[in-house]
Amino acid sequence: MDETTLTGFLDRGGPALWVIAALSVLTLALILWKIWRLILTGAWSGAMTERAVALWQHGQATEATSLLRPRRSLRARLALAAMEAAQATRWTEAQAREETTRVAKTLLNEARTGLRVLELIATIAPLVGLLGTVLGMIAAFQALQTSGSSADPSVLAGGIWEALLTTAAGMAVAIPASMALTWFESVADHVQADMEDAATRIFTTPEARP
Repeated sequence: MDETTLTGFLDRGGPALWVIAALSVLTLALILWKIWRLILTGAWSGAMTERAVALWQHGQATEATSLLRPRRSLRARLALAAMEAAQATRWTEAQAREETTRVAKTLLNEARTGLRVLELIATIAPLVGLLGTVLGMIAAFQALQTSGSSADPSVLAGGIWEALLTTAAGMAVAIPASMALTWFESVADHVQADMEDAATRIFTTPEARP
């Protein structure tokens, strides 16, 4: 489909279809960006962190922290923060846990960055489509009223299907946005569960604190 045809298609749906087209581009860009960010933060890699926690539980604290220090994954950063907090002599255990919780919240916010925008798109895209359909239907029936008894049913039908384009387009954007949102949230929830598990194992290891 060339540019002229695409422009003509968007013009048929009116301003609402142009808005939905912009939302579709934003949705695709956001999904690709979010996948890239999750890969960079190691959302699907936890083997090294698991190994470090196992070393910690076997009393090899130096080896565990050395293994985690160069890692940039969310799990590794949280586990390292928990180990360093557990070893800090200036903090009580309660303070060390509080500091670990603070770091975990920051990392989880990083994991969930962009999800609010996806949620907003999934919510408003169908509404924008419905608004476009309602406005198109109003215009179609106004044209029918103006033409009076000489109205051509085919013209009315054409106006109605053009108006319905926006509802279909809005749903076509909202469905993948909602699916991506659910997937990203499940990834973030899995990372959170792993973080909680690692932190608990670190702080409950006997003689973990000096």
